Amino acid sequence: MQNRTRNGGWSPYLAGALLGLLAVLSVYATTQLLGKTNYLGASTTFVRAAGYLGQMFSAEHVAANEYFLKTRVVVDWQFMLITGIFIGALISSVSDRSFRFEAVPPTWQKRFGPSTGKRALGAFFGGIVAMVGARMADGCPSGHGLSGMMQLSVSAFVSLLMFFSVGVVVAAFVYKRRS
Repeated sequence: MQNRTRNGGWSPYLAGALLGLLAVLSVYATTQLLGKTNYLGASTTFVRAAGYLGQMFSAEHVAANEYFLKTRVVVDWQFMLITGIFIGALISSVSDRSFRFEAVPPTWQKRFGPSTGKRALGAFFGGIVAMVGARMADGCPSGHGLSGMMQLSVSAFVSLLMFFSVGVVVAAFVYKRRS
């Protein structure tokens, strides 16, 4: 099995196997080190980062916020994992020379034009919709997909079915061919 595909990216089989190994190791390590089982996920980390930003402007508001009383604003192992994912992706893209700044990716530009403002608004509101959905589902696709599927959770199967179904419908609508 090759480690790289023809376009220079990682083999999806190798990446998937490594991600599965990371998921199993994270459960083992958190159980052994923290005394409780924690699963992979990302959305809570972004909520905690928002809490940190909120503390810069109004620490009292964040301290009294009912949501942040339940979801504490802490730098934990998942926070560091997400930071590591960003740094690892940056190192990987720089090392294989695929890194570049793109205000408007080619696929977006082909469908919606070269406007960076339109792209920024789309990304901002898309992020809001994704985060609200992740909080409503009590987890993100990575949490449900990796951790939930490891547990053979029925809710994970349902969540993933919904994530992918809605994603396919939205992609078909947003990127439909022009006549």
